[in-house]
Amino acid sequence: MTAPVIYRALFCDLRSDQVLDALPLTDVSLDDYIGKTGAANVTVPLPNRQLAARARAAVTPGRTALWIERGREIWWGGVVWTANITSDARGFLGLQVQGAGWASYLDHRVVFHTQEATTTDQFDIVRGLLDYAQNMPGGDIGIEYGAETSGVLRDRTYRRYDQPRIRELVDQLGAVEGGFEWRIASFRDPGSGRRVKRLQLGSPTIKTGTSEIVLDHPGPVTSYGWPIDASVQANAWQARGASDNRNQTQESLPLMSELLVADEDLAAGWPRLDGTSDYSTVAEQPTLDAHARADWAAARRPLTIPEVTVALDRVALSPALLGATIRLRIRDDWFAEGLDARYRVVGLAISPPVRGRPETARLFLEAP
Repeated sequence: MTAPVIYRALFCDLRSDQVLDALPLTDVSLDDYIGKTGAANVTVPLPNRQLAARARAAVTPGRTALWIERGREIWWGGVVWTANITSDARGFLGLQVQGAGWASYLDHRVVFHTQEATTTDQFDIVRGLLDYAQNMPGGDIGIEYGAETSGVLRDRTYRRYDQPRIRELVDQLGAVEGGFEWRIASFRDPGSGRRVKRLQLGSPTIKTGTSEIVLDHPGPVTSYGWPIDASVQANAWQARGASDNRNQTQESLPLMSELLVADEDLAAGWPRLDGTSDYSTVAEQPTLDAHARADWAAARRPLTIPEVTVALDRVALSPALLGATIRLRIRDDWFAEGLDARYRVVGLAISPPVRGRPETARLFLEAP
């Protein structure tokens, strides 16, 4: 008989990572992505006064870290931002805890001192912003990083007058033409056993894994969704930048990128579809034009992000799969001739087993 899958919450001090308590869980949902912050929602049952006192001492939103273990492996890590004590009609208590991945902490950190970089690798700019955040008193939560480079040099000035959020700056830097992907991964170091928060950077994309996993439907893939969406498509684009306030005698007008139009799309019969983007802190024309070109390229052919649901008792998967390539094979009435293609995993949502429901993983995919 297969041993039951056990999920457990480790609540730790956010700054020191000292364990405050390890508590059992009932309802668990967790997800992680490349390109956006993952989240976790867990419920700690409180069947007696002793466990309620332990949970009360361990969970302080805003200063508590949450690690979720599956067996002895770390499957998720992040910051506890909200907690809710619930009591049902029968008087049973539970503590509902919501957390967001480590990158969410950088949403709460602001550049209060102007930061400048000249002819600097874009990965070094990211690490410089992280150093700025963690070198401030009380700001170090133990995010580690390596020394990899992208080979793409940038000039950037982040003014204290704009008071930008650090995560917003990293997202914006990665989204420019020739940019990169980033995330903060959670795992247990195989040598020391310690819990690790590590910045991952990939230019142009994050890629992991060396062996290819084959997923079949019918088979381990129990269901799938294949969205086809033109609601965000555009073949004409212009970006708007910062306003020029230097001359107080004239109307303040924003910097504008060149107007980009895909004439070949119009010639092929597509209707004109306009799109715009705003970069209120970008004051340099070349930078704004590079943002516009990246946004236009993405909008002309929006990525289809299929999702497949996989039974974890039929194939071994984990959150370490993010960035890896899988081979997906589907044969049904829609894919009558059979789909056999490779996709990169860009998101993963785990649903633990509960009340007879099997443990599953929902994978979000894009063409590599």
